[in-house]
Amino acid sequence: MHSLPDDLLTPFQHIGRDMFVTGLTTSHGGNMSVRQGERILIKRSGAQLGRLTGDVLVWVCVTEGADDDPRASSDLIVHRAVYKATSAQAVIHAHLRTATALSLSREVISPIDVTGPLMVGDVPVIDTVYPATPAVADVIGQALQGQPIVMLRGHGCVSTGESLEDAYKRLAVLEEVSDIILRAHLISLGISSPL
Repeated sequence: MHSLPDDLLTPFQHIGRDMFVTGLTTSHGGNMSVRQGERILIKRSGAQLGRLTGDVLVWVCVTEGADDDPRASSDLIVHRAVYKATSAQAVIHAHLRTATALSLSREVISPIDVTGPLMVGDVPVIDTVYPATPAVADVIGQALQGQPIVMLRGHGCVSTGESLEDAYKRLAVLEEVSDIILRAHLISLGISSPL
């Protein structure tokens, strides 16, 4: 087994840890990948995002092949569809709590603050089923052609970018935007504290 160079491993470790400690994912939830030419480096299924080491990241081809590593994330099918449909170089899937709650009753999550529109714009909510099928993965890939981040109704978001940092920034802003929407709604109902 070859060790990963720091320039590949370190972003996974930093972003994974940040996602966990800020509550953007549960201990074993979510996944992320980067594209390197015709290969994808992706988190192993079941690995904790907050404790990533080189042995929990696996290489696979952008196109499905017999030599695929069976340990790759169960969402590999979605990552492949996104890489095939877009120019993204990184993909993160996260189970954002507040954004997921909003996705249950909205077609679009529209920021109401000043910064949100500049950072993520209106984020479409798409209906999907999980585990993802090839048809569902293609719908997600197509949705991301004109938008860098989408919500999967009741399931979480898929965020893309030129780097893991870029994709992470978008999903963090989406969760903040969603929290602001929720708090504003609760305040309008006379509820001063959400919890």
